[in-house]
Amino acid sequence: MGRQSGVSLSRRDFIGTGLVAGIGTALAGPPAEAQPAGSSLPLITKAVPSSGERLATIGIGTDTFGESARDEIRAELERMSELGASVIDTAAAYGDSEALIGDALESLGIRDKMFIATKLVGASANPFTPSGAASFDRSLERLRTRRVDLLQVHNLNGVAELIPTMQEWKKAGRIRYIGATTSRVGQHGQMLQVMHNYPLDFVQVDYSIANRDAAEAILPFAAERRIGVLANLPFGHATLLRQAADRKLPPWAADIGVASWAQYFLKYVISHPAVTCAIPGSTRLSHLVDNQAAGRGRLPDAAMRRKMEEYWDAKRW
Repeated sequence: MGRQSGVSLSRRDFIGTGLVAGIGTALAGPPAEAQPAGSSLPLITKAVPSSGERLATIGIGTDTFGESARDEIRAELERMSELGASVIDTAAAYGDSEALIGDALESLGIRDKMFIATKLVGASANPFTPSGAASFDRSLERLRTRRVDLLQVHNLNGVAELIPTMQEWKKAGRIRYIGATTSRVGQHGQMLQVMHNYPLDFVQVDYSIANRDAAEAILPFAAERRIGVLANLPFGHATLLRQAADRKLPPWAADIGVASWAQYFLKYVISHPAVTCAIPGSTRLSHLVDNQAAGRGRLPDAAMRRKMEEYWDAKRW
């Protein structure tokens, strides 16, 4: 394990060190793979770089699950499973989210079909919040499971404190993958340092068609280091959906199987070669089904991605 540096580098400074050399080769990345799965269009999956395990490219973020009805949450997770999706992202800090997920998965009997990713923070982040082993034990209890698939340092709070402990938990079989998260562009430089200094399986970062900062260095470096990427805020806290409301999609969106703006935004995100899975939030079953449709059929190629960017940037409504 590398030693964490006390020097903070900006994204531009980090690129200048040469640590993201070979970006072009790295971004070729592991290919997406389409597989038939309970729909007229094939399910798109991507490999976790560190293991080869394949995951569906659209999961779900659950930071708003506490605002949803218990029955609605159960219905969403059940439908996810039926559609072949599996990635559920939660956190100890997300109110009742972990407990609601645990109850739903246990009652449905689908825990083994799902990929649970949760988060915790170090003691230095909030001395009044359980951290480390106590927080993880509580998460396992709330999730009603003996292990989680991915454990992440939440917003990089306590990386040096937590990752060595996570490595021990990984050896003991309590977690399968180790990760770190951010949802703020201002932390991207720090995230790059963490990616360089620690043996991560995943990073989670904010990325959308309107917020492409992560594509400057984090995504290329993740590809180079064989680190999986979960993309959060693909709708920018729903800002993009509000901006596009009542607007027509461009006619060429049908060429990539896009039937809604949510699918437009998600197809763009998951078509980046370094992105393993996008985790849009959803508190309605109809929204979840619409989101999941973005993870089927074909992905935009590089030329189509540029066209999507240009259309959005120009706001040619």
